[in-house]
Amino acid sequence: MLDKKQLKKEQIMQSALELFASKGFYSTTIPDIALSLKMSVGNMYNYFKSKDVLAREIIKYISVYLGKKLREINEEDISTKEKTRKIIEVYFKTASLKPEMIDYFLRIYLSNREVFKDGCEGMLCVNEFVTEIMIYFEEGVKCKDLREQDFFSAFGLFMGYLGGMVFLKGENVLPKDLNDYVDDIAFNIYKALSTE
Repeated sequence: MLDKKQLKKEQIMQSALELFASKGFYSTTIPDIALSLKMSVGNMYNYFKSKDVLAREIIKYISVYLGKKLREINEEDISTKEKTRKIIEVYFKTASLKPEMIDYFLRIYLSNREVFKDGCEGMLCVNEFVTEIMIYFEEGVKCKDLREQDFFSAFGLFMGYLGGMVFLKGENVLPKDLNDYVDDIAFNIYKALSTE
């Protein structure tokens, strides 16, 4: 029974994620989400008390998804330079295969902070993802591949670059596929963070 309920919750989150990413958070209603799933509005409220609660659960879901992917990279016995490239590759692959996830992060989570204030302050709702990035930095510093520096300046450099490229791709500004930029971006990010 729990598995069925969890599966239904994930279906609701996926549908809401797609609608929020395409129509915007405030333009999407609970009836819109219910209609996309062919379920009643009342039944939707059995899974999520409000649209804000649903929005917070979605960002946690994305964080867990990306965190798991990055944990696999962090656990590999490879150099920091290779990890840098693989993290970028995973992020861009997610942006290509599940664009609604990255779009949601960039266009909903970062742009509508008022929705994420109750229980999502700071980086609480993205902690799985942020923790893995933190581990990447800490291990890189420990093995002397990366410079010791403030986490947020390093995190901002890394994520700002990735988010910017995904945004440019979403706006159809990039002349090439996102994956064609992985090597250049990995080189640039690693060079900016490394001790070399």
